[in-house]
Amino acid sequence: MSSSSIKIKYCTADKVYYTISGILLTLVLIAVAYPIIFVVSASFSSGSAVSSGKVLLWPVGFNLDGYKAIFRKDDIWLSYLNTIKYTLVGTLFNLFVCMCGAYPLSRRELKGRGPLMFLFAFTMYFGGGMIPTYLLINQLRLINTFWVMVLPGALSVYNMIVMRTFIQSNIPNELYEASSMDGCSHITFLVRIVLPLSKAVIAVVALFSAVGHWNTYFNAMLYLNDRTRMPLQIILREILIMNQIDVTSISDPELAVMLANTADVLKYSLIVVATVPILCIYPFAQKYFAKGVMIGSIKG
Repeated sequence: MSSSSIKIKYCTADKVYYTISGILLTLVLIAVAYPIIFVVSASFSSGSAVSSGKVLLWPVGFNLDGYKAIFRKDDIWLSYLNTIKYTLVGTLFNLFVCMCGAYPLSRRELKGRGPLMFLFAFTMYFGGGMIPTYLLINQLRLINTFWVMVLPGALSVYNMIVMRTFIQSNIPNELYEASSMDGCSHITFLVRIVLPLSKAVIAVVALFSAVGHWNTYFNAMLYLNDRTRMPLQIILREILIMNQIDVTSISDPELAVMLANTADVLKYSLIVVATVPILCIYPFAQKYFAKGVMIGSIKG
């Protein structure tokens, strides 16, 4: 008898459990998916349909006015390229620095490991503040440079702790002892053994870092003056501010309604433009996401 012909019999309690679980998970799915669907649909709808609440699931009065208003701005493509550069370089730099800190701290034979972890954890709760940080960045001559968007946040202590805990929990010390007997150094052990076995946590930290770099705008507001170096979020913010017009100051009611409708569509279009690239990347890292975070946080 083939396994496909075997029917599993559930008791009444199991049927009730699976029914309730299915209903609850369906409600959660709707609560999570509907806002995304609505934002995408509203960005492709007419301004009047969005303002009047006619958009529920599908676009109403399909048009691309919101996207035309965004991509009509000359700086948008350059800012997109800048953000991609900041995200790629910043993420690689974050991974390099975090792993350089996580691996030594995962070694139990490291002297002073406790005080070092205290110093790292101390920085998570206490900092110099905005003005001292700006003065430091200025002294380092990083103002208005590419590296000002990469170096200040190069080390995330939280991500480093996750990496360290993952290495401690999943890579046994006996593996290093066996490798060292064959003449394997710490660097060789890190590159050839630790990194291939840490793909899950590396993918998680890479996703965290990439999202952070993609969405960053405050550092750009503080440290960048050259418009050719501005990231995407700053340009999108400027577009949104320029279209936020006080309609009460406009005497023509038809013009006021048109501008208000355009502003509504523009807000949703900005959300789509800013989030779609990250949403496209997430599915490729999703299979590592739960494994990397849970294993790195529960054990050890």
